[in-house]
Amino acid sequence: MNRILIKNARIVNEGTIFEGDVFIEDEFIKEIAESISPKFPDVKIIDAEGSYLIPGAIDDQVHFREPGLTHKGTIESESRAAIAGGITSFIEQPNTVPNAVTQELLEQKYQIAAQSAYANYSFMMGGTNDNLEEVMKTNPENVAGIKLFLGSSTGNMLVDDEAVLEKIFSSTPMLIATHCEDEATIRQNLEKYKAEYGDDIPVKFHPEIRSAEACYISSSRAVALAKKTGARLHVFHISTAKELDLFTNKIPLEQKKITAEVCIHHLWFTDADYDKKGSLIKWNPAVKTAADRDALWKALLDDRIDVVATDHAPHTLEEKKNPYTSSPSGGPMVQHAVVAMFEAHHQGKISVEKIVEKMAHNPAKLFKVRNRGFIREGYYADLVIINPGLPWNVKKENILYKCGWSPFEQVNFKSRITHTFVNGQLVYNNFKVKDIRCGERLLFDR
Repeated sequence: MNRILIKNARIVNEGTIFEGDVFIEDEFIKEIAESISPKFPDVKIIDAEGSYLIPGAIDDQVHFREPGLTHKGTIESESRAAIAGGITSFIEQPNTVPNAVTQELLEQKYQIAAQSAYANYSFMMGGTNDNLEEVMKTNPENVAGIKLFLGSSTGNMLVDDEAVLEKIFSSTPMLIATHCEDEATIRQNLEKYKAEYGDDIPVKFHPEIRSAEACYISSSRAVALAKKTGARLHVFHISTAKELDLFTNKIPLEQKKITAEVCIHHLWFTDADYDKKGSLIKWNPAVKTAADRDALWKALLDDRIDVVATDHAPHTLEEKKNPYTSSPSGGPMVQHAVVAMFEAHHQGKISVEKIVEKMAHNPAKLFKVRNRGFIREGYYADLVIINPGLPWNVKKENILYKCGWSPFEQVNFKSRITHTFVNGQLVYNNFKVKDIRCGERLLFDR
Protein backbone atom coordinates (compact mmCIF):
# COMPACT_ATOMS: atom_id res chain seq x y z
CA MET A 1 0.00 0.00 0.00
CA ASN A 2 1.24 3.48 -0.92
CA ARG A 3 1.18 5.81 2.10
CA ILE A 4 2.62 9.34 2.12
CA LEU A 5 2.28 12.01 4.81
CA ILE A 6 3.00 15.60 3.76
CA LYS A 7 3.76 17.69 6.86
CA ASN A 8 3.82 21.46 7.59
CA ALA A 9 2.60 22.58 4.17
CA ARG A 10 0.97 25.88 3.29
CA ILE A 11 -2.09 24.25 1.75
CA VAL A 12 -3.72 26.33 -1.00
CA ASN A 13 -7.29 25.34 -1.72
CA GLU A 14 -10.61 27.00 -2.58
CA GLY A 15 -9.51 30.56 -1.91
CA THR A 16 -7.66 29.96 1.37
CA ILE A 17 -4.13 29.17 2.54
CA PHE A 18 -3.72 27.25 5.79
CA GLU A 19 -0.86 25.39 7.45
CA GLY A 20 -1.44 21.69 7.77
CA ASP A 21 -0.78 18.10 6.84
CA VAL A 22 -2.14 15.84 4.10
CA PHE A 23 -2.18 12.05 4.28
CA ILE A 24 -2.23 10.10 1.01
CA GLU A 25 -3.24 6.45 0.86
CA ASP A 26 -2.89 4.68 -2.47
CA GLU A 27 -4.39 6.99 -5.13
CA PHE A 28 -6.39 9.23 -2.83
CA ILE A 29 -6.24 12.03 -0.30
CA LYS A 30 -7.27 10.25 2.86
CA GLU A 31 -7.03 13.03 5.47
CA ILE A 32 -6.41 16.78 5.70
CA ALA A 33 -5.80 18.28 9.13
CA GLU A 34 -3.79 20.83 11.07
CA SER A 35 -1.58 18.02 12.34
CA ILE A 36 -1.56 14.33 11.45
CA SER A 37 0.55 11.75 13.31
CA PRO A 38 1.91 8.80 11.32
CA LYS A 39 -0.37 5.83 12.01
CA PHE A 40 1.55 3.26 9.98
CA PRO A 41 5.21 2.21 10.11
CA ASP A 42 5.52 2.21 6.30
CA VAL A 43 4.36 5.81 5.77
CA LYS A 44 6.76 8.05 3.82
CA ILE A 45 7.00 11.49 5.48
CA ILE A 46 7.74 14.61 3.43
CA ASP A 47 8.37 17.86 5.29
CA ALA A 48 7.00 20.74 3.19
CA GLU A 49 7.77 23.53 5.65
CA GLY A 50 8.02 26.91 3.91
CA SER A 51 6.46 25.51 0.72
CA TYR A 52 3.00 25.63 -0.81
CA LEU A 53 0.98 22.47 -1.42
CA ILE A 54 -1.31 23.04 -4.39
CA PRO A 55 -3.59 20.84 -6.50
CA GLY A 56 -1.85 19.71 -9.67
CA ALA A 57 -2.63 21.98 -12.61
CA ILE A 58 -5.11 20.77 -15.22
CA ASP A 59 -3.94 22.03 -18.62
CA ASP A 60 -6.96 22.21 -20.90
CA GLN A 61 -5.00 22.71 -24.13
CA VAL A 62 -1.85 20.88 -25.21
CA HIS A 63 -0.47 19.47 -28.46
CA PHE A 64 1.74 16.48 -27.62
CA ARG A 65 2.23 15.56 -31.33
CA GLU A 66 1.52 11.83 -31.17
CA PRO A 67 0.74 10.13 -33.49
CA GLY A 68 2.38 11.34 -36.66
CA LEU A 69 4.56 14.24 -35.51
CA THR A 70 6.69 12.44 -32.96
CA HIS A 71 9.95 14.10 -34.03
CA LYS A 72 8.53 17.18 -32.23
CA GLY A 73 7.22 15.43 -29.10
CA THR A 74 5.39 12.37 -27.80
CA ILE A 75 2.76 11.75 -25.17
CA GLU A 76 5.52 10.18 -23.09
CA SER A 77 8.11 12.97 -23.46
CA GLU A 78 5.73 15.91 -23.07
CA SER A 79 3.72 14.45 -20.17
CA ARG A 80 7.06 13.83 -18.45
CA ALA A 81 7.86 17.54 -18.85
CA ALA A 82 4.36 18.39 -17.64
CA ILE A 83 4.70 16.64 -14.29
CA ALA A 84 8.08 18.34 -13.78
CA GLY A 85 6.13 21.57 -14.27
CA GLY A 86 3.35 20.74 -11.81
CA ILE A 87 0.75 19.84 -14.45
CA THR A 88 -0.82 16.54 -13.41
CA SER A 89 -3.63 16.33 -16.01
CA PHE A 90 -3.78 17.44 -19.64
CA ILE A 91 -6.35 17.69 -22.42
CA GLU A 92 -4.75 17.12 -25.81
CA GLN A 93 -5.94 18.45 -29.16
CA PRO A 94 -6.94 16.53 -32.31
CA ASN A 95 -4.58 18.06 -34.92
CA THR A 96 -2.16 15.13 -34.84
CA VAL A 97 -1.52 12.99 -37.94
CA PRO A 98 -3.92 11.56 -38.84
CA ASN A 99 -6.33 14.10 -37.32
CA ALA A 100 -8.46 12.60 -34.51
CA VAL A 101 -11.75 13.02 -36.39
CA THR A 102 -13.18 9.51 -36.08
CA GLN A 103 -13.95 7.57 -32.91
CA GLU A 104 -11.42 4.91 -33.93
CA LEU A 105 -8.58 7.43 -34.40
CA LEU A 106 -9.51 9.17 -31.16
CA GLU A 107 -9.44 5.89 -29.24
CA GLN A 108 -5.99 5.05 -30.64
CA LYS A 109 -4.61 8.11 -28.85
CA TYR A 110 -6.14 6.93 -25.57
CA GLN A 111 -4.47 3.56 -26.07
CA ILE A 112 -1.06 5.20 -26.58
CA ALA A 113 -1.53 7.30 -23.43
CA ALA A 114 -2.60 4.29 -21.36
CA GLN A 115 0.88 2.84 -21.98
CA SER A 116 3.03 5.96 -21.81
CA ALA A 117 1.45 8.95 -20.01
CA TYR A 118 3.11 10.26 -16.85
CA ALA A 119 0.11 12.57 -16.22
CA ASN A 120 -3.66 12.04 -16.38
CA TYR A 121 -5.04 12.53 -19.85
CA SER A 122 -7.97 13.28 -22.08
CA PHE A 123 -8.12 13.87 -25.84
CA MET A 124 -10.54 16.10 -27.70
CA MET A 125 -12.55 14.91 -30.66
CA GLY A 126 -11.93 17.01 -33.76
CA GLY A 127 -14.74 18.53 -35.78
CA THR A 128 -14.46 19.06 -39.53
CA ASN A 129 -16.73 20.23 -42.34
CA ASP A 130 -17.97 16.68 -42.88
CA ASN A 131 -17.74 14.49 -39.74
CA LEU A 132 -20.84 15.47 -37.73
CA GLU A 133 -21.95 11.85 -37.50
CA GLU A 134 -18.64 10.87 -35.85
CA VAL A 135 -18.74 13.92 -33.54
CA MET A 136 -22.19 12.88 -32.31
CA LYS A 137 -20.87 9.45 -31.23
CA THR A 138 -18.48 11.05 -28.70
CA ASN A 139 -18.97 9.88 -25.12
CA PRO A 140 -19.27 12.93 -22.81
CA GLU A 141 -18.24 10.89 -19.76
CA ASN A 142 -14.75 10.02 -20.98
CA VAL A 143 -13.90 12.63 -23.65
CA ALA A 144 -13.20 16.24 -22.66
CA GLY A 145 -14.99 17.91 -25.57
CA ILE A 146 -15.15 18.78 -29.25
CA LYS A 147 -12.43 20.97 -30.80
CA LEU A 148 -13.12 23.23 -33.76
CA PHE A 149 -10.49 25.24 -35.62
CA LEU A 150 -12.26 28.35 -36.92
CA GLY A 151 -8.88 29.49 -38.28
CA SER A 152 -6.30 27.11 -39.72
CA SER A 153 -3.26 26.29 -37.62
CA THR A 154 -0.81 23.37 -37.36
CA GLY A 155 -2.36 20.41 -39.19
CA ASN A 156 -5.10 22.27 -41.05
CA MET A 157 -8.50 21.26 -39.65
CA LEU A 158 -10.28 24.45 -40.68
CA VAL A 159 -14.06 24.37 -40.25
CA ASP A 160 -15.41 27.14 -42.47
CA ASP A 161 -18.80 25.87 -43.60
CA GLU A 162 -21.35 28.07 -41.79
CA ALA A 163 -24.17 25.51 -42.12
CA VAL A 164 -21.96 22.76 -40.68
CA LEU A 165 -20.87 25.03 -37.81
CA GLU A 166 -24.45 25.83 -36.89
CA LYS A 167 -25.35 22.15 -37.02
CA ILE A 168 -22.46 21.18 -34.71
CA PHE A 169 -23.30 24.02 -32.29
CA SER A 170 -27.01 23.18 -32.22
CA SER A 171 -26.73 19.39 -31.98
CA THR A 172 -23.71 18.79 -29.71
CA PRO A 173 -24.49 18.56 -25.98
CA MET A 174 -20.77 18.50 -25.15
CA LEU A 175 -18.42 21.40 -24.55
CA ILE A 176 -17.17 22.88 -27.84
CA ALA A 177 -13.70 24.43 -27.68
CA THR A 178 -12.68 26.78 -30.47
CA HIS A 179 -9.55 28.27 -32.00
CA CYS A 180 -10.88 31.62 -33.24
CA GLU A 181 -9.07 33.51 -36.02
CA ASP A 182 -10.78 34.66 -39.22
CA GLU A 183 -9.15 32.92 -42.15
CA ALA A 184 -10.15 35.47 -44.84
CA THR A 185 -8.66 38.34 -42.84
CA ILE A 186 -5.41 36.45 -42.22
CA ARG A 187 -5.02 35.50 -45.90
CA GLN A 188 -5.62 39.07 -47.00
CA ASN A 189 -3.02 40.39 -44.52
CA LEU A 190 -0.53 37.68 -45.46
CA GLU A 191 -0.76 38.48 -49.18
CA LYS A 192 -0.04 42.14 -48.45
CA TYR A 193 3.18 41.30 -46.57
CA LYS A 194 4.22 38.60 -49.05
CA ALA A 195 3.98 41.16 -51.84
CA GLU A 196 6.55 43.24 -49.97
CA TYR A 197 8.85 40.61 -48.42
CA GLY A 198 8.20 37.31 -50.19
CA ASP A 199 8.35 34.31 -47.84
CA ASP A 200 10.90 35.90 -45.50
CA ILE A 201 8.52 38.27 -43.72
CA PRO A 202 10.03 39.68 -40.50
CA VAL A 203 8.32 37.83 -37.65
CA LYS A 204 7.50 41.13 -35.92
CA PHE A 205 4.66 41.45 -38.45
CA HIS A 206 3.04 38.22 -37.22
CA PRO A 207 0.54 40.14 -35.00
CA GLU A 208 -0.32 42.35 -38.00
CA ILE A 209 -0.98 39.29 -40.18
CA ARG A 210 -2.86 37.28 -37.54
CA SER A 211 -4.37 40.51 -36.30
CA ALA A 212 -6.57 41.53 -33.41
CA GLU A 213 -9.34 42.08 -35.94
CA ALA A 214 -8.98 38.50 -37.23
CA CYS A 215 -9.36 37.23 -33.66
CA TYR A 216 -12.35 39.42 -32.87
CA ILE A 217 -14.28 38.65 -36.08
CA SER A 218 -13.98 34.91 -35.40
CA SER A 219 -14.54 34.86 -31.63
CA SER A 220 -17.52 37.23 -31.85
CA ARG A 221 -19.11 34.96 -34.48
CA ALA A 222 -18.53 31.90 -32.28
CA VAL A 223 -20.07 33.65 -29.25
CA ALA A 224 -23.06 34.83 -31.32
CA LEU A 225 -23.59 31.28 -32.63
CA ALA A 226 -23.37 29.84 -29.10
CA LYS A 227 -25.96 32.33 -27.87
CA LYS A 228 -28.24 31.53 -30.81
CA THR A 229 -27.99 27.74 -30.41
CA GLY A 230 -27.48 27.42 -26.63
CA ALA A 231 -24.20 25.55 -27.18
CA ARG A 232 -21.62 25.18 -24.42
CA LEU A 233 -18.70 27.19 -25.84
CA HIS A 234 -15.15 27.51 -24.51
CA VAL A 235 -12.93 29.92 -26.45
CA PHE A 236 -9.26 28.97 -26.36
CA HIS A 237 -6.26 31.35 -26.11
CA ILE A 238 -7.83 34.82 -26.03
CA SER A 239 -5.08 37.25 -27.06
CA THR A 240 -6.65 40.70 -27.52
CA ALA A 241 -8.25 43.42 -25.42
CA LYS A 242 -11.03 43.74 -27.99
CA GLU A 243 -12.34 40.20 -27.43
CA LEU A 244 -12.80 40.60 -23.69
CA ASP A 245 -16.19 42.31 -23.90
CA LEU A 246 -17.55 39.04 -25.29
CA PHE A 247 -17.22 37.40 -21.86
CA THR A 248 -18.92 38.01 -18.53
CA ASN A 249 -18.05 37.90 -14.84
CA LYS A 250 -21.64 38.55 -13.72
CA ILE A 251 -22.47 34.89 -13.04
CA PRO A 252 -20.59 32.02 -11.33
CA LEU A 253 -18.43 29.82 -13.56
CA GLU A 254 -20.71 26.81 -13.05
CA GLN A 255 -23.59 28.77 -14.65
CA LYS A 256 -21.64 30.10 -17.64
CA LYS A 257 -22.44 28.70 -21.07
CA ILE A 258 -19.62 30.71 -22.68
CA THR A 259 -16.15 30.62 -21.11
CA ALA A 260 -12.64 31.79 -22.01
CA GLU A 261 -9.03 30.72 -21.62
CA VAL A 262 -5.78 32.69 -21.68
CA CYS A 263 -2.36 31.16 -22.26
CA ILE A 264 0.91 31.77 -20.42
CA HIS A 265 2.67 33.30 -23.44
CA HIS A 266 -0.01 35.94 -23.95
CA LEU A 267 0.36 36.91 -20.27
CA TRP A 268 4.17 37.00 -20.43
CA PHE A 269 5.39 38.24 -23.82
CA THR A 270 4.49 41.25 -26.00
CA ASP A 271 5.25 42.32 -29.56
CA ALA A 272 8.35 44.09 -28.20
CA ASP A 273 9.87 40.62 -27.67
CA TYR A 274 9.86 39.59 -31.35
CA ASP A 275 13.12 41.41 -32.09
CA LYS A 276 14.96 39.31 -29.51
CA LYS A 277 13.01 36.03 -29.56
CA GLY A 278 11.98 35.91 -33.22
CA SER A 279 10.00 32.85 -34.30
CA LEU A 280 10.50 31.20 -30.88
CA ILE A 281 7.50 33.28 -29.75
CA LYS A 282 5.53 32.82 -32.96
CA TRP A 283 2.16 31.46 -31.82
CA ASN A 284 -1.33 31.36 -33.30
CA PRO A 285 -3.00 33.56 -32.15
CA ALA A 286 -0.05 35.93 -32.15
CA VAL A 287 1.51 37.56 -29.09
CA LYS A 288 0.25 41.13 -29.38
CA THR A 289 0.76 44.52 -27.67
CA ALA A 290 1.55 45.43 -24.07
CA ALA A 291 -1.93 47.01 -23.91
CA ASP A 292 -3.45 43.66 -24.93
CA ARG A 293 -1.37 41.85 -22.30
CA ASP A 294 -2.45 44.30 -19.59
CA ALA A 295 -6.10 43.85 -20.58
CA LEU A 296 -5.74 40.06 -20.44
CA TRP A 297 -4.33 40.27 -16.92
CA LYS A 298 -7.21 42.52 -15.86
CA ALA A 299 -9.81 40.15 -17.33
CA LEU A 300 -8.12 37.14 -15.72
CA LEU A 301 -8.26 38.80 -12.30
CA ASP A 302 -11.86 40.02 -12.64
CA ASP A 303 -13.05 36.59 -13.89
CA ARG A 304 -14.07 37.39 -17.45
CA ILE A 305 -11.29 34.91 -18.30
CA ASP A 306 -11.81 31.62 -16.50
CA VAL A 307 -8.69 29.49 -16.97
CA VAL A 308 -4.96 29.69 -17.64
CA ALA A 309 -3.49 27.05 -19.96
CA THR A 310 -0.37 26.52 -22.06
CA ASP A 311 -1.29 25.63 -25.66
CA HIS A 312 1.95 23.62 -25.40
CA ALA A 313 2.92 23.00 -29.03
CA PRO A 314 6.53 21.93 -29.62
CA HIS A 315 8.44 22.21 -32.91
CA THR A 316 12.11 21.53 -33.54
CA LEU A 317 14.54 24.44 -33.58
CA GLU A 318 15.32 23.60 -37.21
CA GLU A 319 11.66 24.02 -38.14
CA LYS A 320 11.42 27.26 -36.21
CA LYS A 321 14.43 28.68 -38.08
CA ASN A 322 12.63 28.42 -41.44
CA PRO A 323 11.51 31.61 -43.24
CA TYR A 324 8.29 33.14 -41.86
CA THR A 325 5.79 31.38 -44.14
CA SER A 326 7.23 27.92 -43.42
CA SER A 327 8.21 28.47 -39.76
CA PRO A 328 5.49 26.74 -37.71
CA SER A 329 3.60 28.51 -34.94
CA GLY A 330 3.68 27.15 -31.40
CA GLY A 331 6.15 26.49 -28.63
CA PRO A 332 6.78 24.24 -25.61
CA MET A 333 5.36 25.47 -22.29
CA VAL A 334 4.18 22.75 -19.85
CA GLN A 335 7.39 22.51 -17.81
CA HIS A 336 7.46 26.24 -17.03
CA ALA A 337 3.83 27.39 -16.89
CA VAL A 338 3.18 27.05 -13.15
CA VAL A 339 6.47 28.67 -12.12
CA ALA A 340 5.86 31.46 -14.66
CA MET A 341 2.55 32.21 -12.92
CA PHE A 342 4.33 32.14 -9.55
CA GLU A 343 6.82 34.63 -10.99
CA ALA A 344 3.87 36.90 -11.74
CA HIS A 345 2.85 36.40 -8.09
CA HIS A 346 6.31 37.55 -6.97
CA GLN A 347 5.79 40.62 -9.18
CA GLY A 348 2.56 41.41 -7.33
CA LYS A 349 0.27 40.65 -10.29
CA ILE A 350 -1.72 37.72 -8.87
CA SER A 351 -2.28 35.86 -5.59
CA VAL A 352 -1.32 32.22 -5.10
CA GLU A 353 -4.98 31.44 -4.40
CA LYS A 354 -5.95 32.93 -7.78
CA ILE A 355 -3.26 30.93 -9.61
CA VAL A 356 -4.69 27.72 -8.12
CA GLU A 357 -8.23 28.80 -9.01
CA LYS A 358 -7.34 29.47 -12.66
CA MET A 359 -5.03 26.49 -13.23
CA ALA A 360 -6.66 23.72 -11.16
CA HIS A 361 -10.10 24.51 -9.69
CA ASN A 362 -11.63 26.21 -12.73
CA PRO A 363 -10.52 23.71 -15.39
CA ALA A 364 -11.98 20.99 -13.13
CA LYS A 365 -15.27 22.90 -12.81
CA LEU A 366 -15.45 23.97 -16.44
CA PHE A 367 -14.92 20.45 -17.84
CA LYS A 368 -16.63 18.76 -14.84
CA VAL A 369 -13.54 16.64 -14.21
CA ARG A 370 -14.35 13.89 -11.74
CA ASN A 371 -12.62 14.10 -8.33
CA ARG A 372 -9.63 16.17 -9.39
CA GLY A 373 -8.50 19.79 -9.25
CA PHE A 374 -8.98 20.32 -5.49
CA ILE A 375 -7.31 19.28 -2.24
CA ARG A 376 -10.25 17.41 -0.76
CA GLU A 377 -10.54 14.17 1.19
CA GLY A 378 -11.58 11.38 -1.18
CA TYR A 379 -10.17 13.15 -4.23
CA TYR A 380 -7.27 11.81 -6.28
CA ALA A 381 -3.92 12.84 -4.83
CA ASP A 382 -2.74 14.97 -7.75
CA LEU A 383 -0.59 17.38 -5.77
CA VAL A 384 2.38 19.69 -6.18
CA ILE A 385 4.80 21.10 -3.61
CA ILE A 386 6.31 24.40 -4.73
CA ASN A 387 8.99 26.29 -2.81
CA PRO A 388 8.54 30.04 -3.45
CA GLY A 389 12.10 30.84 -2.32
CA LEU A 390 14.25 28.35 -4.23
CA PRO A 391 15.53 30.09 -7.39
CA TRP A 392 16.67 28.29 -10.52
CA ASN A 393 17.66 29.11 -14.06
CA VAL A 394 16.15 27.60 -17.21
CA LYS A 395 18.93 26.14 -19.35
CA LYS A 396 19.30 23.50 -22.02
CA GLU A 397 20.39 20.78 -19.59
CA ASN A 398 17.25 21.02 -17.41
CA ILE A 399 14.72 21.32 -20.26
CA LEU A 400 12.72 18.10 -20.62
CA TYR A 401 10.83 18.80 -23.86
CA LYS A 402 11.77 16.48 -26.72
CA CYS A 403 12.40 19.57 -28.90
CA GLY A 404 15.10 20.64 -26.40
CA TRP A 405 14.39 24.38 -26.19
CA SER A 406 12.17 26.83 -24.32
CA PRO A 407 11.17 30.47 -24.85
CA PHE A 408 12.08 30.86 -21.16
CA GLU A 409 15.76 29.89 -21.59
CA GLN A 410 18.01 31.98 -19.31
CA VAL A 411 15.04 33.15 -17.24
CA ASN A 412 15.62 32.98 -13.48
CA PHE A 413 12.51 31.75 -11.67
CA LYS A 414 12.21 32.44 -7.95
CA SER A 415 9.98 29.41 -7.28
CA ARG A 416 10.80 25.75 -7.79
CA ILE A 417 8.55 22.73 -7.95
CA THR A 418 10.12 20.19 -5.61
CA HIS A 419 7.54 17.36 -5.64
CA THR A 420 4.73 16.24 -7.94
CA PHE A 421 2.25 13.49 -7.08
CA VAL A 422 0.01 11.85 -9.67
CA ASN A 423 -2.69 9.52 -8.34
CA GLY A 424 -0.83 9.36 -5.02
CA GLN A 425 2.53 8.40 -6.56
CA LEU A 426 5.55 10.65 -6.04
CA VAL A 427 6.55 10.96 -9.70
CA TYR A 428 8.87 13.98 -9.61
CA ASN A 429 11.34 15.17 -7.00
CA ASN A 430 13.79 18.09 -7.42
CA PHE A 431 14.65 17.92 -11.13
CA LYS A 432 14.35 14.12 -11.20
CA VAL A 433 11.43 12.40 -12.93
CA LYS A 434 10.77 8.90 -11.66
CA ASP A 435 9.97 6.27 -14.26
CA ILE A 436 6.41 5.84 -13.00
CA ARG A 437 3.78 6.22 -15.70
CA CYS A 438 0.66 6.23 -13.58
CA GLY A 439 -1.49 8.69 -15.53
CA GLU A 440 -5.16 7.70 -15.81
CA ARG A 441 -7.90 8.60 -18.26
CA LEU A 442 -9.89 11.58 -17.01
CA LEU A 443 -13.59 11.07 -16.42
CA PHE A 444 -16.22 13.78 -16.49
CA ASP A 445 -19.43 14.18 -14.44
CA ARG A 446 -21.87 14.86 -17.26
